[in-house]
Amino acid sequence: MEKLKMHTPNLADENYKKLAALFPNAVTETLDAEGGVIRAIDADVLRQEISAAVVEGSQERYQFTWPDKKKSVVLANQPIKKTLRLDREKSVGRDGTPGSIDTENIYIEGDNLDALKLLQETYLGKVKMIYIDPPYNTGSDAFVYDDDKKISGREFSERSCQRDEDGNLLFDMRINNESNGRFHTDWLNMLYPRLRLAKTLLSDDGVIFISIDDNEYENLKKICDEVFGAANYLNTFAWVSNITGRQISGRGAAKTWESILAYCKCINDSFSLNVDVSFAKEKMPDTYKGFEKDIRKDDRGAFAVGDTLYNHNRKFNEETRPNLVFSIYYNPVTEEIATGDIGEVRGGWIEIPPHTNGDGSHKYHAWRWSKQKIANESYDLIVLPTNRGGYEIYTRIREFNKTLLKDCITNISNGDSEVQKLFERKKYFDYPKSVDLLYTFASSIKDKDALILDFFSGSATTAHAVMQLNAEDGGHRQFIMVQLPEVCDEKSEAYKAGYRNICEIGEERIRRAGRKIREESPLTTDSLDVGFRVFRVDESNMKDVYYTPDQYQQEQIELFADNIKEDRTPEDLLIQVMLDLGILLSSEIEEAEIAGKRVFSVAGGYLIACFDSEVTEETVTEIAKRHPFYAVFRDSGMASDSVMANFEQIFETYSPKTQRKVL
Repeated sequence: MEKLKMHTPNLADENYKKLAALFPNAVTETLDAEGGVIRAIDADVLRQEISAAVVEGSQERYQFTWPDKKKSVVLANQPIKKTLRLDREKSVGRDGTPGSIDTENIYIEGDNLDALKLLQETYLGKVKMIYIDPPYNTGSDAFVYDDDKKISGREFSERSCQRDEDGNLLFDMRINNESNGRFHTDWLNMLYPRLRLAKTLLSDDGVIFISIDDNEYENLKKICDEVFGAANYLNTFAWVSNITGRQISGRGAAKTWESILAYCKCINDSFSLNVDVSFAKEKMPDTYKGFEKDIRKDDRGAFAVGDTLYNHNRKFNEETRPNLVFSIYYNPVTEEIATGDIGEVRGGWIEIPPHTNGDGSHKYHAWRWSKQKIANESYDLIVLPTNRGGYEIYTRIREFNKTLLKDCITNISNGDSEVQKLFERKKYFDYPKSVDLLYTFASSIKDKDALILDFFSGSATTAHAVMQLNAEDGGHRQFIMVQLPEVCDEKSEAYKAGYRNICEIGEERIRRAGRKIREESPLTTDSLDVGFRVFRVDESNMKDVYYTPDQYQQEQIELFADNIKEDRTPEDLLIQVMLDLGILLSSEIEEAEIAGKRVFSVAGGYLIACFDSEVTEETVTEIAKRHPFYAVFRDSGMASDSVMANFEQIFETYSPKTQRKVL
């Protein structure tokens, strides 16, 4: 039996393994400061392998850096001994209200850095879209993500060269304004490791959208270029959130818009961001106008007559694109379309030559499609007569109800009124994002089964938008919301109404929004997933002796025969095991009793776990007969040495492929 690690993955180890797999000859060993043997990479060998200059030390190079950036990288990579604990009372659906719909949605209370690490094993490469609205670092917002609480003002100033040649402090570290070097550094050190972790969760065709204003736009763009790669930059959206304008500084022009940066995981796997035409025209009329299409039908269904096939740009001609200059031939009887040489005579066919080029030096425009594409996809072309007695060839647009999303988002203000409508016209949250804004981005993702993550969840607008979108287009998108339980001000309306932290507001917003969506469309939302499982980040279920038994004497270890914390339940253990084994947190969990022992079956028997003590051969045998992929027990849970001795043989007999794990 193999012992579970029960902590998040060490991403530095994973990166080392990847590098070692690519260049095994660069892997070596050396001695650390204490004389111990440690792993290492031979820089000389690596330099030879990649045939590129290696910049070292103080050698000048293009880079974006700030104090403690290296610590920020370490922070992202290092594992944590934490877990998630299920809160059934707050959950809605599978674990909350009996008889309600099964849910695949997740809400996590806790620091999002911890949450992102805890999600690594299970959701690596599974998230199609991430949206975040991090602190804008305006100088007035409460900065609650303090990952390094130990650094002093003097230590910081020394690291960041904030002292003059006489050693005098140049800036007052207690003032949170832009003259304070730490003002930007703290924000960068907060966001940078979180973005590194977020990238690993994105699928290869995944997209991340990040809201920001002018205070940190430049810094955000630079760290995104570094984390995601400058080549994977897609757009900067201008969200006109306040057309009347905000004049806060008293200088310059009134500000009417905010930025939303968009990056993809891999540009080669990315796709166009499209939006529904009807939605765009209704919600953003200043940006989306026209779209009056000639709608027709053929044996493949409805289509809209698109643009002409010729390339309107005169630069694409017989000289620059000779392979795209030819004649297209049309048979008016059979409606067949073919290609051929210009001037070729074909009985029964009409020649449609390329358009005449008017640049004065070339004869023809090129076509937009190649001969091969026309041969393969002629069903998406249509030939129509012109007013001058000739013929023109057009494309057939199958998805004519979609249009390319524009990088200017207008007519959508913040979500104040939306949230207040759900909470009896009370203002419980400042500056919530609009459902229409998040709906726009979520609907631009092609996959209707997409997993969508928001790890600065706030009032849970993203969850609301996902449910609304699913209700309207029949999609099955799921969400994961993560929010730090920031305490509500005792003088606030939210606190007076009984909400003690932001998580409570967000969770209640999802409940109310789900009910409202169902009430407004009862006939079409019967199976709509408006539930969510609530988890909170907590310390590991395991005592320290579980992780470092070598630091204890034998007699001390015997005192820790039970290596599980006293206040933890079998269900707590199950959730941490699921995280360790990479099993979805939304998986169905069933309980049964086998030979008097409590047994959990997860995801239809994919994992079967028993954390009871005094487990007999009867229980072990019955579990083995169910052929789980994973079987998990407590190391000290067997009833006797005899059961322990026969454990492996039982599984070898009934389910040899089952992976056996112990705590």
